[in-house]
Amino acid sequence: MEGSLADDIVARAADNPRFMVAIAGPPAAGKSTLAGKLADELMIRCQKVAVISMDGFHYDDAVLKARGLSRRKGAPETFDFPGFRILLERLRNGEPDVAIPVFDRSMELSRAAAAIIDRDVRFIVVEGNYLLLDESPWDGLQAMFDLSIYLDVPRAELENRLIERWRHHGRDENAARAWIDTNDLPNADRVSDRRRNADIIL
Repeated sequence: MEGSLADDIVARAADNPRFMVAIAGPPAAGKSTLAGKLADELMIRCQKVAVISMDGFHYDDAVLKARGLSRRKGAPETFDFPGFRILLERLRNGEPDVAIPVFDRSMELSRAAAAIIDRDVRFIVVEGNYLLLDESPWDGLQAMFDLSIYLDVPRAELENRLIERWRHHGRDENAARAWIDTNDLPNADRVSDRRRNADIIL
């Protein structure tokens, strides 16, 4: 699948020096996995590509605590949207040496300026829950992307993947279940219920 998708993206890009792809979907839909595999396929096709995760713009836990948002981590309001938008604008404009943050899930925090995207990177693959969210201010992102992809995963499958994710990160089943029911699944429902149309649905 990733191979044919990469071929489609290269064809759509035509002669454009920069082509930006959005991969959206609920938590545990497989966005980062698809982004990584797609990047690999594009590189096989001799294309320069970079992957950006919206998770790099998570507010720090200390900020969430100060704002009373600790129990809503991962909701749209827990991200630095203005910073994310400015980054996309810089990439859209082809600025040189754009530094990007990277979210380290093992430490649950973002590392600032953890990678650099050069001007000659042709394909930018951006993955995140809310790239297609039809709510202000997120609905202003539409013009940033040349192609949008939505991962449509059944809710029951998302639940199973989320349980495995939190087990992997050391939460016991009761704690994982409570977090999924009160945070992850409400976020997933918001993604699926309030999304704009995507160019491609997988």
